[in-house]
Amino acid sequence: MGRRRTNILLKTYNTLPINQSATRAAVEERLEEVRQYRHLGFFRQEASITASYEPRYHGSTFVINKPSENLAIRNVDKETELIRKSELLDKAMKLLTADQREVIERSYLDDEGEYDFISCGEMGISDRTYRRIKASAIINLAIAMRLEIYEEQNSVGQANR
Repeated sequence: MGRRRTNILLKTYNTLPINQSATRAAVEERLEEVRQYRHLGFFRQEASITASYEPRYHGSTFVINKPSENLAIRNVDKETELIRKSELLDKAMKLLTADQREVIERSYLDDEGEYDFISCGEMGISDRTYRRIKASAIINLAIAMRLEIYEEQNSVGQANR
């Protein structure tokens, strides 16, 4: 029976008070955002120019509003942000072991949407091992992408959960 490999990231950050549920939610949200971007692409918003026959009562007339310019800036910034998040996820996925990478890809990044018990059956591992690998992979991704959320400390020294 071989020795279990310990991940240096987990060993280093195991002592820190990380809020597991909030960190998991943040990583899952990022994974879903990147999955949608990779499968669907980025949808640019377009300016809607429709005539309005109602009078517009507004305050100061010295305020300049440029909706087309603001929309163009938003489109470029949002697409650049999604590309950056996708590249950061790729770099973080390279830090994972092969099993962890496969579990994350099957659970979150594949478009098939199969259940975890089907994935662990196809991989030939138990459900418990699958969940353990998935939990450690999520923590590793959170640390690599700087999405970890720490528990707040009370003045007494007890952590809020």
